[in-house]
Amino acid sequence: MRDHNKAFCRLVAETFDCPGPVFEFGSYQVEGQVEYADLRALFPGKGYVGCDMRPGPGVDRVEDVSALSLPDGSAGTILSVETFEHVFEVRRAFDEVFRVLKPGGLFLITSPLNFRIHGYPDDYWRMTPNCLRRLLEPYGGRVVGAQGYRSFPHTVMALGAKGPVAPDFAARAARLASAYQGWLREAEAALPLAQKLARRLARVYRSKGERKRIASYYRAEFRTDTDNDTADVLSLAKVG
Repeated sequence: MRDHNKAFCRLVAETFDCPGPVFEFGSYQVEGQVEYADLRALFPGKGYVGCDMRPGPGVDRVEDVSALSLPDGSAGTILSVETFEHVFEVRRAFDEVFRVLKPGGLFLITSPLNFRIHGYPDDYWRMTPNCLRRLLEPYGGRVVGAQGYRSFPHTVMALGAKGPVAPDFAARAARLASAYQGWLREAEAALPLAQKLARRLARVYRSKGERKRIASYYRAEFRTDTDNDTADVLSLAKVG
């Protein structure tokens, strides 16, 4: 789990009323991520079930997200952080998440785009921002973001709200985007001096594409959609 994905989860938990119980799919904590990747503390007082295809650290229940044994409408909030790229039947997994969510439930997802192949246990997919928007069309409210160089972001992230959608969804989505922008500014400012110098130097001698990738690493773009089309908001953050 990369730092910005954990920050996005925290800010969603702080900005939205996330109903319980909370199910995380892809909760297995790989070596070096034990405890750091544990998101339970972000949802105090709510039932939390960590699910993965294999038992291990962070896993309470073995489940295949593309063929869930959960009944319809049994989950209040579903989290999937850097997991769906590892699910071969990815479209079926989106359908299953929607099925088991309660009306008014939330689905938080992040996934890499411009990122190395990483097998846990295998790696199949990369979703563009518009692909993620299309896959979330069944949700009454959607906020979809991308971080990095606009032509090839390194991460996509989204929150879908299953209808009926709260009247303040768009306002909360705008607050989420603003809070994430603030986190990006802080994260960039907190980089060690040696890393800041290396980034500046890289902008001099790297290829044009690499220079843009480095310069845009702390740039994020969000779009919010609702079924009634009252909100179609573009929020930009550029740092560095």
